[in-house]
Formats: sequence, C-alpha cells, structure tokens
Amino acid sequence: MGWDALPLVDAADDRPLIERRAVVRDGFYETQARTMIERVPQAAGIAQRWAVSPYRGCAHACRGCGARAGHRRLGLDAGRDFDTRIVVKPNAVARLRADLARWDGQELAVGVTGDCYQAAEETYRLMPGVIGALAEAGVPFTVYTKGALVLRDAELLARAGAQVAVSIAFVDERIRRAVEPGAPTAQVRLELVSALVEAGVDCRVLMAPVLPLLSDAADQLSATVRRIAGAGARAVEPVVLRLPPGTRAWYLEWLQEAHPQLVARYEELYDRSGLPSPGYEERITGQIAQLCQMYGMRCGPGVPRPREPRVAQLALV
Repeated sequence: MGWDALPLVDAADDRPLIERRAVVRDGFYETQARTMIERVPQAAGIAQRWAVSPYRGCAHACRGCGARAGHRRLGLDAGRDFDTRIVVKPNAVARLRADLARWDGQELAVGVTGDCYQAAEETYRLMPGVIGALAEAGVPFTVYTKGALVLRDAELLARAGAQVAVSIAFVDERIRRAVEPGAPTAQVRLELVSALVEAGVDCRVLMAPVLPLLSDAADQLSATVRRIAGAGARAVEPVVLRLPPGTRAWYLEWLQEAHPQLVARYEELYDRSGLPSPGYEERITGQIAQLCQMYGMRCGPGVPRPREPRVAQLALV
C-alpha cells in the first residue's frame, strides 16, 4: 500500500484541516487520536452518554446519520465528504487502553461517529483490539452497526459479554436505496441478527431512524417489527429521526428533491435543535412498543450485564 504524508504547512494553506494533519493511505485519512472516549450528543437518541469510535465518517452514506456535523470540525462538509472521506484512528487500541485506566466503568457505545464495521475495518482491523481492551477493563459496552463484518468478531463479542445493536429501521428496499445507499439491505441485516443470536451474542435491533411520513405508517412499522421478531432478536430500541445541525441540511436537500411536498411538514415537526415533536415521537415509539409486546420482544434500550472492572491487585507491604 502506498503512503502519502501530508506535512503541516503555514497558515496560508487553505486545505481542510484534516488534510494538513493526516496521513493519507489508500484514500483513508489517518490521524492519531488524543482520546478515544468521547461524549455522545444528546440528539443521538441512544442510552449511552459516552462512546468509542475508531472511525469518523461512514461509507454507508445514510442521509439521516446524526454524526455528520463532526466532519465540519475537520474542515470537511457534512454531506458527501462524510460519506467518502473516512478518518481512521490507527492508535485507537493503545489510546483506549490508556483512557480506560482512568475510566469509572460507565457503559460505552462503540461506533457512533462512523460504523465500526464499515469497509475501513477490513483494512485496519481495529475492532478486535477495541473489544479486547473493553473486556479486559470490565466495562459494559454496546456495538452499534449495520455491517455484516461484525460476524468476524462474534466469538470475541460473546466472550466479552457485549451487546450488539443492529440498525434496521424499515424493510422497504426502495426507502433503503434512497436514504441508506451504501448500507447492506434489510434482509442482509435480518440474517445478521439471526447469525449473531446463533453465535451466542446478546443482540437487539436499533429501529432507527424511523422516518416521519416515509417509514412510519402502521403497516410499515408492523412489517418491520414482525420481521425483526422472526430473525430472533430479543429486543427493539426505537429512535425517531433526529436532524441536528449538519444532518438537517443534507437530509432536507434530498427531501426537497425526492418528496418536496413533505418539506413544510418536516419544518413544523422539528425544533431548532433537530428533535422531533415530543407528541409525534411518543406516538411512534408507543406503537412500536405495542408491536414488540405482541411479538414477545422487549422494547427500549438494552440493559448492560453487570461486570466487575478488572484492576491490578495491590501488593501487601
């Protein structure tokens, strides 16, 4: 593999910040992480408040991804650049071990700023080390992914007592092609759930994001929950689409082209921070909860297994 080092230059250099600080390797931007445990934005809609992400940006190109704004801080745009300019943290495992030495044991999410099992993981193989570090520290964690590559690490995840949340928001392939063009099909992800359960992994489905006026009809929700239950998932965690800064403009640009009649309704439905109307959100999550009850699944965030942090034994003197 060829290397192209991009040196730091003077302030007159108008290239994006990441291009001035990174090393480019086969199209990926490598940068050394100063910390691996980062705060999860409240708008993400998941239970964990802290996360570990070996990658920033995501080739799945999901239009409603709430992590898009992070690329702006790198001097890139939150749209096409987020989908195609993937930032990698090659020192992720070493930095994580250092962070965990001072960690208080709170549960961590893995893969928030970019899917940890996207194509970059095939090249860098960071996740086995990340899983190992978290398991050794005794920290509970949940891996969020759409990627079938997670099956490679199923045995490691099962031994670590990790939870895996596979994202399946809808089963309509036309919608998937429009808003998740780089992600595996819903059928592939349903089969992934079955395979993870078979491998002994504590697996649930993150039914996110439910798209207002596009994937929220009663028959759509029912079909999705029914097929999730059929795949063997034990629980469903529903999250209605969030549109924080960075995501909002990219998503609404697509909506204006594909469904212009819905734009005004979205403007009414979402507040300035990008959160949906509480009444709408409660109605949708309530419907999903009823469907989960019908199919014998728990509805809501996962419950981490209690784990005792593994710390070095002090010598008696």
